[in-house]
Amino acid sequence: MKNRKVLFESLYNKFNKREFAYPDPVTVLYRYNDPSDQEVAALIASALSYGRVAQILKSTDYILKQLDPPYNAVKNCTEKSLRFCFHGFKHRFTTENDLIYTLLGIKEVLNNYSSIHDLFLLSYRKENKNYLHSQIETIKILNQFFSGNNSLLPNPEKGSACKRINMFLRWMIRNDEIDLGIWNDLPASKLIVPLDIHMHNICKSLKITGSKNANMKTAIEITNYFAKISPDDPVKYDFSLTRIGIKFGIKEDEFAKRLEF
Repeated sequence: MKNRKVLFESLYNKFNKREFAYPDPVTVLYRYNDPSDQEVAALIASALSYGRVAQILKSTDYILKQLDPPYNAVKNCTEKSLRFCFHGFKHRFTTENDLIYTLLGIKEVLNNYSSIHDLFLLSYRKENKNYLHSQIETIKILNQFFSGNNSLLPNPEKGSACKRINMFLRWMIRNDEIDLGIWNDLPASKLIVPLDIHMHNICKSLKITGSKNANMKTAIEITNYFAKISPDDPVKYDFSLTRIGIKFGIKEDEFAKRLEF
């Protein structure tokens, strides 16, 4: 475990830098200086973060150009104005209605709770090991206009890894060159690894998990492993570990061999 920590720290120190951020969707947040705008832009960008990265950035750019600045634009929007702006919108499985009802859900949160942070804080329990309960309660409120599933904000109660909401929380709570840390009253120790195919394959190659399913149970298993190495910040190595494949095209099994674990 000690040797792995040295190697993970080396990767973090090398790759967890702004120069390696693009094309990660987190780069969208660097356009804004106001934390209120960063928070709203972060939820939109993370919610759209599935599929090809080029399409993620294209869809996110399109939405945020219509919502400028994000906080005030969403806080004061109407369903009519959103339908005018986003008529015919499509992002893989996400429809115009998915987007509009998500934005209306965010609007209700901003008007009733002031911020997504303040809503999240209401369900935060210091005694809970992680933020899963707070995720569930927050997404229920954000999805108040949906009678069925929302392709942008899946329900964590159904057991999926919910990579996108965990990535959003990483952006908001952690603070370094990549993550903004604007929710600085919440501990990074309770974050859950944003488990996508890249992180799952890396963790299988490194024998951190044997699970074939990239679900919430596996995400928590992997988080618990990293918590033994970095108890105050178990998702610290998420960005740097996934850069290897995303930025340089190195396959996960080859990556594991290079590290000589």
